[in-house]
Amino acid sequence: MLADPRHSRIVLINLARGEQASVAAEFATRRRASLTLLPFCQKIFGVSQTAVGEYERSQLAEEVAHSIAPLDVDGLSLWLDQRFTDSLAASNVGVVVLGGAWLEEDVFIAALEGVRRGYDVRLLADLSTARVEADRSLVLDRLALHGVLTTTVRQALLEWAVCLDDASLKQRVRQLLS
Repeated sequence: MLADPRHSRIVLINLARGEQASVAAEFATRRRASLTLLPFCQKIFGVSQTAVGEYERSQLAEEVAHSIAPLDVDGLSLWLDQRFTDSLAASNVGVVVLGGAWLEEDVFIAALEGVRRGYDVRLLADLSTARVEADRSLVLDRLALHGVLTTTVRQALLEWAVCLDDASLKQRVRQLLS
C-alpha cells in the first residue's frame, strides 16, 4: 500500500548520534545525501518532520535544519509524550516514517510502539544508524514481522508522488532524484 503524504509524518530519533557514530564511509555518504532530501519532503509534499532525542541543529546543513521541528523528548519516551501524540491526531497522521539512532534500540522500540498503537510505520534505512551493525538485519527482520516496511528518503518521495497521481509531481521528484 502506498503511503499518502497528506497523512504522513517523519520522525527522526537521536539524529546527532548518526554524525558521531563510526559507520562505514559508504553509509555515511548515503546518509548525508538522504539528509539533503529531507527539505523536499516538506516543500513538495508538506510532510512535517520532527526530531526527538539527541538533536544538534548545528550539525546539519541550514536548509535541512530549517525543515525539522525539534521536540524535547527522548526517543524511548516518544509515544508517552502527549504533545507528540496530540500532534499526530490533530494532523490526521496514519503513517509514521522513522529514522535515526540507534536502530536496534530507540528506533526499534519507537517502531514497535507505533505499530501497537495502530500506525502504519515505515523505517528510513538510509537514515537509521545501528550501534552494532551486525544487529541491523536482525532488527529489520523483526520489524518486518510486525509490518514495518523498510524504505529510504528517495523511495518515500517517489511513493508519495505516485500516491497523489500527479504527473508534474512525479516529474519533479524524478528530476530531483536524478
